[in-house]
Amino acid sequence: MSSFSVTTHKIDPSRRPTALKPDGSIDDNDRVEIGPTDVAFAEWSALGLTPPNLVRMRETRLARIVQQLRQRDYAGVLCFDPLNIRYATDSSNMQLWITHNANRAAFISADGYVVIWDLHNCEHLSAHLPLVNEVRDGGAAFFYFAAGDAEDVIAKKFAGQVDELLRRSGGKNRRLAVDKIEIPGLRALDEIGIEVCNGMQLMEHARAIKGIDEINAMRCSIATCEIAVAKMRERLQPGIAETELWSVLHAENIARGGEWIETRILTSGPRTNPWLAEAGPRRIEPGDLVAFDTDMVGPYGMCADFSRTWYCGDGKPTDEQRRLHAIAYEHVQTNMALLKPGVSFTELTEQGHKLPAEFVHQRYGVMMHGIGLCDEYPAILYPEDFIRGAFDYILEPGMTLCVEAYIGAVGGREGVKLEEQVLVTENGFENLTKCPFDAVLMG
Repeated sequence: MSSFSVTTHKIDPSRRPTALKPDGSIDDNDRVEIGPTDVAFAEWSALGLTPPNLVRMRETRLARIVQQLRQRDYAGVLCFDPLNIRYATDSSNMQLWITHNANRAAFISADGYVVIWDLHNCEHLSAHLPLVNEVRDGGAAFFYFAAGDAEDVIAKKFAGQVDELLRRSGGKNRRLAVDKIEIPGLRALDEIGIEVCNGMQLMEHARAIKGIDEINAMRCSIATCEIAVAKMRERLQPGIAETELWSVLHAENIARGGEWIETRILTSGPRTNPWLAEAGPRRIEPGDLVAFDTDMVGPYGMCADFSRTWYCGDGKPTDEQRRLHAIAYEHVQTNMALLKPGVSFTELTEQGHKLPAEFVHQRYGVMMHGIGLCDEYPAILYPEDFIRGAFDYILEPGMTLCVEAYIGAVGGREGVKLEEQVLVTENGFENLTKCPFDAVLMG
């Protein structure tokens, strides 16, 4: 047996407060668990929103992973992607740092047994999670920064632990789904006869359908984002730098228990065309368009992802600025109207709103994409980018999507970015985004 430290943790009943927060988590000012602040809960209550039941949300997510494992006849899934670890366990540890330093891993067996490998002395970060059966101290870090020239040695020891778990829970089944893994780890699993299968596919399909508590968590995160965006709007005036305006979203998100921003896409004036420039030191001028994409990972780690374009100043937008905005708005609204259960992803591509020819070259990367803890499966592509056989699936109730538009001509001075976050319902769709469009651009 491989040597490692194992913690099978229980919360000490003598230290557990009797009071609970609205999401069912313990109301203890000194708790280790992260989460929304009192400010966020108060704002959600005023908006009539129901926070998620965290116990039920965690159970539902684990059940979906187990369902996917059994459908594919896999003995388990091994996750290194921090968002997959979060989905499977709701355990969080330096999420952004872990994205490029693979110190953590999680194993979930087909019977729901959960093991986390975490950094040294980090067992306390998962102590509030009863669905996590074991926390193992170290052992998953076989990337070069942590392991140096001993990568292969450490990877083999780790593979031995995985082998032990597979034999314990899977018997003779050697089929293991793995989402992402360093090359030494993959080779070590191969050497001991483990059949490595597509773990990212499995996890993306597990994450695609949201339960009621994930939907409630998403509603809350979007509400927090919309409050932050409203404060951005209050700050927008000629002379403010793009980065100054963008910082408002970060600050307001963190103040409410949100977690990070995936990108820094806020641009103004000529920097809005072509799209995907990052917020910079440019001072916004009167008459500029200001376009942004929130990409905000808010409370509960749920992504709030919508886009707006504003007019800056007391003047009137030009006819061209209004035209760009009108086309973007029509594009998003027309494509949202296609959403209902049973529609295939291919049909969305084929039946979607056709961009005017002048905007095709600088089209956005997708017409729509899944959303949850981040941008997720599926990617609904434009006809020009369609990959036959890549996404031969259909819309199902509980899927959440972002419907996109970027309208900017090659050589044009400005562009418009719009995006809505929606839920596929039993009969159609619900637009989860309540943030208003710019009235002067809509007029």
